[in-house]
Parts: sequence; C-alpha cells; structure tokens
Amino acid sequence: MRLPVLSCLLLLAVAFDAAASDVYRTINRLRQGEGSCEAKGLAPLKRQAALDRVGRDLARGSELEHSLEAARYRATRAKSVKFGGKGIAAKMKGLLARPDYCEKWQDAALTDIGIYQDARQVWIVLAAPFAPAAALDEDAGARVLDLINQARDTRRHCGNTAFEAAAPLRWNQTLAKAAQRHSDNMARLDFISHDGRDGSTAAQRVERAGYRYRAMGENIAGGQTRPEDAVAGWIESPGHCANLMNPAFTEMGVAVAVNRRSKMGVYWTLEFGTPR
Repeated sequence: MRLPVLSCLLLLAVAFDAAASDVYRTINRLRQGEGSCEAKGLAPLKRQAALDRVGRDLARGSELEHSLEAARYRATRAKSVKFGGKGIAAKMKGLLARPDYCEKWQDAALTDIGIYQDARQVWIVLAAPFAPAAALDEDAGARVLDLINQARDTRRHCGNTAFEAAAPLRWNQTLAKAAQRHSDNMARLDFISHDGRDGSTAAQRVERAGYRYRAMGENIAGGQTRPEDAVAGWIESPGHCANLMNPAFTEMGVAVAVNRRSKMGVYWTLEFGTPR
C-alpha cells in the first residue's frame, strides 16, 4: 500500500531533521576533542531555530546577510558552510572531521549554529549573536567624557568650519538622565531622530529632566558598540562635530540603550549643556 503524499513528506521532514541533529551532535563532539579534530575543549554550539531558517533560505539561493535579516537574527559575525552531492547524508560525519573543516567548527568566537538538510545538500550556519552591554556603566561614561575632551583639546575642522581647541567638559548627571530617556525611547520604538516620537525636542527633554540651561545641544548615533566608535562617528559628522567642539558648552551627559531586534541595535544620546 502506498502512503499518501503528505505522509511521505512528513516522513522525509522527520528524517532530514534527525540527520541535521546528527550533524549538530557531531560538530559539538569535534569541538570537545573527539575524533580527528585537534582537541580544544570548546563550549558546545547552541542550535538556533532562526539560524536553521537561514540555512533553509541559503539552500533556496538567498544571500547570508539577507537571510539573517529575514530571520531577525542580529549577528556580530556569521559564516556558512555548504555540503552537497549524491548521498551527502552518509558522508557527513567523515566530511565534518576533515582537517580543512575542523578549523571552522573550532572558532571560539562563534557560539550559535543552524543546520538545514535536504536530499541534495546540507547548509551549516555559524554565528556570534549581537550582544553588546545592555547599559553604559560608569567607566564607559567616563571613557566617552575623556574621548570628547581629548577631541576638544585639538583645533580641527568640522566640515568647512574651523574650531579652536575648547575647554574640557564636566559630567552632569541630569544631562545623562535626559540622554538615557531618549536612548531608551529610540531603542524601544526602533527609530533614530532628534525628534522624540512624542513630538519632543532635545531642549524640551533636557528641561523635563530638570536641567536649566543657557545653551544646549544633542548628538545621537546608532549601531556603534564601543564608546570609541560612537565618538569617532560624531567627529566625522560636521554637525555633531560642531556640537562637540562648541566652546559655549561646559557640561555633558551620555547614555546608550540596546534593542537586539531593532534596526540599529544600539542607540546613543549625548547631551551638551551650559547651566544658567
């Protein structure tokens, strides 16, 4: 008796998933030093359903970056490995342990894995998830302040405008509070703008935080995971650079917020001010 087509497809899907699970277990055993790969005792890779979907899309002709975006998996690093040919399932254990492939499984920076297998091919996706610090700690805030003051200590051009060296800024916690609220809002609502989604301006947000100013300015940035990268981006942007070098400002506060599922991932706000 012939099985219905749907039943055959379900049996095939179960078989392919079992084969993919075998690949997963074999790679983790190789990372632990079993078999012919050089032993490194690495932590096991974590299988992620999103990366399984990435492998499926790659098998259908998609590009890695596009597939990661479609699966909503934000990666710091990612790479894919393809195996194909007749009878590929029976050959996988031997192929995975070959010296030229062992090195791929033993990259300690890659912690997640996805596997897609059908009758003709096997796709393996390895990735390191995007996971910056969830908050700007006191040391990182001090680092931004230090980098800003280093930049102000040198005369420079911001676009076509020349600026002389400026006096160093002081840290102000009220400005930092206003910055945190805006960074949190951008991260939560997945946007980047000086205009808040509630219609607020930078000046209004600073006032709401309780800061009374004679002068103020705001820099924002998205995507940078280190203070050094955020400050470098502001220096390269003429408008942000002009704020950074403005001698009228005497204080600053900075904050960052993270949303791994948002477009930019990391959102920075830097508030400049001069109190009344």
